[in-house]
Amino acid sequence: MSGSLRRFAAITRLSQKQPFADLADPINRIHPFLKNRTKTQAREYVRFPNVVRKVREYEISPSLFSSSFSSSSSSSTASFGKLGFVGWYLGMVKSWPVLTKSVTSSAIYVAADLSSQTISKSSSEPYDLVRTSRMAGYGLLILGPSLHLWFNLMSKLFPKRDLISTLKKMAMGQLLYGPTMTVVFFSLNARLQGESGDEIVSRLKRDLLPTMLNGIMYWPFCDFITFRFIPVHLQPLVSNSFSYLWTVYMTYMASLEKPVSITC
Repeated sequence: MSGSLRRFAAITRLSQKQPFADLADPINRIHPFLKNRTKTQAREYVRFPNVVRKVREYEISPSLFSSSFSSSSSSSTASFGKLGFVGWYLGMVKSWPVLTKSVTSSAIYVAADLSSQTISKSSSEPYDLVRTSRMAGYGLLILGPSLHLWFNLMSKLFPKRDLISTLKKMAMGQLLYGPTMTVVFFSLNARLQGESGDEIVSRLKRDLLPTMLNGIMYWPFCDFITFRFIPVHLQPLVSNSFSYLWTVYMTYMASLEKPVSITC
């Protein structure tokens, strides 16, 4: 009797625990494989929203970037264009220094000569394009390469940009480079106009000294700014910018009538 009671009590206890276990995890009553499979699918389901979230981020990010860029592009178009041109020019100076500086000199000489003709000629007279072509050729073939070599030479002889080095560069420019290039300019321009050697000498005697005196009043200030504050690779550009007004004067002097030689 007592054995029967003990078996009945054990069955009762099992019957009280088993239904709750089955309800909590019914897969245990089916097969262990299905249990493991279900857990694997559950883990994949948990990771799936993260994948969707990442895909959505890749889909949304470009649109957000484009919208923000389009909203700010209208306000920065002008400044971007300027910075873009400056960056392009600096890249050309670095890649093709002599050619870029030569073309810049030629363009400035063309603009200066046209300005000089506009000031000196009457409204009915046409522009002398042959004269403008001579100025363009001089800036392209002579002045541009010579400026490149001269400023590089000065930077090697006097690498610093302190006051003493700047004054030395200015003095050498006024004593060597300036007079030499003025003689070359007047002589070559006169030769291209068909003047003889004696006429070129007479022109230099008449025009060289006044031109040099006027240059002393103009170029020291320009050279001081160029040598003192401007990097060497941009010095020809700044010098050409200063030379615009000077070239207007030089082209005017070069266009004067050749001096009349007096013969006894």
